Amino acid sequence: MSKTGTAADTAEPRPIYSTGGIAAASAAGIGVAVIVTFTMVGWVAAPHDTFGEDIADLLRGAVLAWLVGHHVSFAIPEGQISLLPMGLVLLPGLLLYRFGRWLARNCEIGRLRHVYRAALAIAGPYAAIAGTLALLARTDVVEPSMPRALLMGFVIAFISGGAGVLRQLMRDKGVAAGDLLALMPDRTRSLMVGMLVSAGTLLAGGVVLFLAALAFSLPDAIAITRSLAPGVVGGALLLIVQLAYLPNAVIFAVCYSLGPGFALGAETVVAPTGVSVGALPALPLLAAVPANGAAPMLSLAALAVPFLAGTIGGVLTQRSAPDVVSEAAPLWGFVCGVTTGILYAALAGVAGGSLGAQRMTEVGPSAWQVGLVAALEVGVAAAVAAWVANWWYTREPRRGGEAAPRNEVSVPEKASDRAPVAVELPPDVPVGKGLATVTPLRAREDDEPGEGAEPEEAGIAERRAELRRRRKARRHDRSLERRARKEARRELRSRRREDKGGRWRRGASDEPSEEEMYGITYEAAPEDVDPAPRS
Repeated sequence: MSKTGTAADTAEPRPIYSTGGIAAASAAGIGVAVIVTFTMVGWVAAPHDTFGEDIADLLRGAVLAWLVGHHVSFAIPEGQISLLPMGLVLLPGLLLYRFGRWLARNCEIGRLRHVYRAALAIAGPYAAIAGTLALLARTDVVEPSMPRALLMGFVIAFISGGAGVLRQLMRDKGVAAGDLLALMPDRTRSLMVGMLVSAGTLLAGGVVLFLAALAFSLPDAIAITRSLAPGVVGGALLLIVQLAYLPNAVIFAVCYSLGPGFALGAETVVAPTGVSVGALPALPLLAAVPANGAAPMLSLAALAVPFLAGTIGGVLTQRSAPDVVSEAAPLWGFVCGVTTGILYAALAGVAGGSLGAQRMTEVGPSAWQVGLVAALEVGVAAAVAAWVANWWYTREPRRGGEAAPRNEVSVPEKASDRAPVAVELPPDVPVGKGLATVTPLRAREDDEPGEGAEPEEAGIAERRAELRRRRKARRHDRSLERRARKEARRELRSRRREDKGGRWRRGASDEPSEEEMYGITYEAAPEDVDPAPRS
C-alpha cells in the first residue's frame, strides 16, 4: 500500500484535459451503473416478462433515470415532464466531486485561480456524454431534451468537479476557507455572507414549515401508504422517490412563507390567502398539503420568516464593512435582498414544472412572482437592519459605561508605551472600528527638550532633531544636483544649436528637423558632457 502511494506521488503529473475526460467518463459510468442497479431491483420486484425481451427497455429506462437525475426534461405524447426531483442531483454531484479531487491529485495545478481549467476539463466531456445518452434514450414515446442535457451536464460537472478540485488544492496547500474569504474585497464578502445567510434562513424556515405540516397530517400519509401496499422492495423505492422530491417540497414551503405560494395543477393555489386544489396523486408526501379553504392559522407564522431573514442578512452585510456614509448602508442591505430574490427565483423555476397534459401542466411556484416578492420583503427588512447596524458599528466608543465625547478619540502613541493621547477631531468625523485611523502629530516646539524635560523625552527630541538635519542636508544635495543637470542640459542644447546653425548657413535644407517638428530634447548627466567644444 505504501509502495503504491509513493509511486503515485513520484510519478509525472498527467495532462489535465485527458485526465479530465477520464474523470468525466468514470463519474458518468459509475452513475449509470448505480441507476441500472436500482432499476434492476425494481424490475425484479414487479411483474415482468422474460429478461431477454425487457433488457433493451430496462437499459433505456436506466439511462433516462440518469438524465432525470441531471434535471433533464423529456417529452411524451401527452405533453412534457419537467417536474423532476431535485434530490437526484446529489448522486452525480458527489461522483463529480470525488473525481474532481482525484484529478487534482494526479495533475499539476499551480495556483488556486487555475481551478477553472480543471473544471472545464471535466465539464466539457461530461456534457458531451450527457448529450450522447440523451440521443440514445430516445424512443417513439419518450424524447429527452438534448440541449437541456448538454446545459445541465456542463453546469453540474463544472460546479461539482470544480468544487472537488478546489477542496483538494486547499488541502494540499494548507489553505483554510477563511483565507479564501479574506482575499475577497470587504464589500463583496459582506454581500455574499449576507445573501447566503438570508437564503439559509429562508430555507430553514421552509424545512420547519414542511415538517410541521407533514407531522400534522401524518395519519393521512400513513393511510395513503397502506392503500398503495408497495411491499418491502416497493416501499423502499417509494421512500427513495419521496426523499428525491423532498428539496422540491421545501422550496414550495419557502414560496408559501414568502406569500405567492404554489400551484398543484391548472387554476389551483396553495398560499396564505387560501387553499384551492383538486384531486392529487397518491403520494404520501402530498399529505402535507392543507385542505381546501382558509390557510391554517399556525402556518401564517411563517410569513415572518422573510423579514427575519432580511434582518439577519442586513446586519451581517454591514458587520465586516460598515459605511462612513450612513445613507449608503440601506442601499447595500437592499442589494442583499435583491440577490436573495434572484437566487430563489432560480430555485423556484427549477423546483416546479409540468407533469404531462391537462390539469397537471402547471405544478409549482411562479418564478418571477417569488423573485419579486422575496426581493421586496427581504430587501426592505435588510435595508432597515443595515441602517441600524451601521449606526451601531460606527457609534462613539464607550469608556467606563459612558459615551465618550464625539470630538475625542483615544489613540496610542506610536513607538511609545505612554498613555493614549486624546486627539481633537471635528464633530462631523465618524469614529469607529475600521472607519478612520488617527495619528497624533506633535507641535514642532514640543520636540525640543525643555528645562523640565525628562531624560527619555530629551533623548527622543535630540534624535528627531538629528533626523531633521539629515533630511535637510539631503534635500540641499538633491537641489544642487538638479541645478547642475539643468546647467549641463542648457550647455548641450546651446552647442547643438550652434552646430545646426553652422550647417544651415553652409546650404543645408530649409525644412525643419525632426527635433523641431516633434520637440525631441536630449538630457545628459554632468559627467557625460564633453567639456571640449566640437570642431
